[in-house]
Amino acid sequence: MNAFEASSSVRPGGLPTTIPEYLEHLRRSLAGADPALVQDALYDAEEYLRSELAENPGRSEADVIVAVAGSYGAPDEVADIYRDTEVKVQTALRPPAPKPRRSWMGQFFGVIAEPRTYGALFYMLLSLATGIFYFTWVVTGLSLSAGLAVLIIGVPFVILYFGSIRVLSLVEGRIVETMLGERMPRRPLYSSRGQPLLKRIGELFTDPRIWATQLYFLFMLPLGIVYFTVVVTCLSVSLALIAAPIGLVLGHAHVLSLDPWNINSNDQPWLWPIAMLVGVLLLFVTLHIARGVGYLHALLAKHMLVKTAQYD
Repeated sequence: MNAFEASSSVRPGGLPTTIPEYLEHLRRSLAGADPALVQDALYDAEEYLRSELAENPGRSEADVIVAVAGSYGAPDEVADIYRDTEVKVQTALRPPAPKPRRSWMGQFFGVIAEPRTYGALFYMLLSLATGIFYFTWVVTGLSLSAGLAVLIIGVPFVILYFGSIRVLSLVEGRIVETMLGERMPRRPLYSSRGQPLLKRIGELFTDPRIWATQLYFLFMLPLGIVYFTVVVTCLSVSLALIAAPIGLVLGHAHVLSLDPWNINSNDQPWLWPIAMLVGVLLLFVTLHIARGVGYLHALLAKHMLVKTAQYD
């Protein structure tokens, strides 16, 4: 449910008289909240206020705000609604917490029961494909923008390219939130749509978050290569160590090569369980690596894709 659909009673006195003032009041009321939540709240608020103003062309912004506040809530009340709704939504979406484990063995092996582990693991595998796409998009877009900017027909292309960066930022944010569990924006960055068109277009090129997003997309290629290589290598080695002794026992293999040792099916059977044990330990180490990488990458994405400076 949209936060503005909750009814409340307000006193018209002291209400903002313009939409920018309303948004600024709402932003201050949400101080300390997750920046992604603030971005969503500001976008919803401006979208709603602008639509109400468009449907009532004969009324001033102050009159529309009084009507909206009387029916749906003043900025402070809307902020409280968003905070309460966020707690409920996050509680509903959060996977069940694993049973607390006090021993180091429980903590080490318990990673296999954490859903976020597999989300991070899959994200590391997917990051190679997304990294190639993002890197190609940014390099191609910047190159064509620089080459076509001197031409009249190149201006619309440059605007579309920078607009696409905001769209891709939302897409990446949804992937990060779904797989890594970090709260990311679900709405675009709100803009002052009451400003002249040229000024709004200029904000595309001066917004630091646009450039930070492009830098993030460029980083995704080397990070994706590293993530994919680490996961595939570790999983391949660990699963091979676990499965190879079984293959020796079943007669599907004759030699297990562990440089500089070679274990064949006729001798050194005491090394087989050791190989399997090493494989199991390496598998759990891989899961811990994926969990740690997922946590750190979520922080990186939050820092570079969300406009935190606006909400400080």
